Amino acid sequence: MRINKFIALASGLSRRAADAAMDAGRVEVNGRSPHTGQDITDDDVVMLDGRALRTPDHTQTIVFHKPRGFVVSRDGQGSRTIYDLLPPQLHALKPVGRLDKDSSGLLLLTNDGTLAQELTHPGNRKVKVYEVTLVQALQPLHRQMIHETGVHLDDGPSTLRLERIHEGNDHAWRVRMHEGRNRQIRRTFAALGYQVHTLHRVRFGDYALGTLKPAAYHEIQTD
Repeated sequence: MRINKFIALASGLSRRAADAAMDAGRVEVNGRSPHTGQDITDDDVVMLDGRALRTPDHTQTIVFHKPRGFVVSRDGQGSRTIYDLLPPQLHALKPVGRLDKDSSGLLLLTNDGTLAQELTHPGNRKVKVYEVTLVQALQPLHRQMIHETGVHLDDGPSTLRLERIHEGNDHAWRVRMHEGRNRQIRRTFAALGYQVHTLHRVRFGDYALGTLKPAAYHEIQTD
């Protein structure tokens, strides 16, 4: 098995992140620095940041319904985290992407670094779908700006695909996007003077939240 794949399976890192860890000198194989493309056998001892890596017996991925008020982190710095809601046997799984503390909905967690890379790499353009409610009704001109011409943010223009969730209701919108910049939806609306009341993710690529209840999860087959 190629070393970057081994590290990805054993640590939850993507293969690209595994390569970066090797370039940074964080990886040793049998006490020596590895080379790109090196094959790993059962007899090799691979260390990342001084910790021995072992591949899991099997890859595992879950769909989790994140409630509002929980952070997607192991260290909540005083806040409750998603790991407070998950059983100990799932604590080794890492989130794919993020949802901020005040957002809810679909969150994928996995120990499959290859899957995580596939879902988050910008070139794969995985669609994410959110249901958003605004404090103020969205004006037609601003809808056109967000939907067609884009809104300028500090980290570049933002264009979101919008459709009403309920006909005649200009407060509730279904938002489709391929990007995943930090708090992009909230910042896009805020740039035009709107406050997001609720933000709820219902789909990420091929995975849908469906009827899963808050704080519940189910395992999915990824083979």
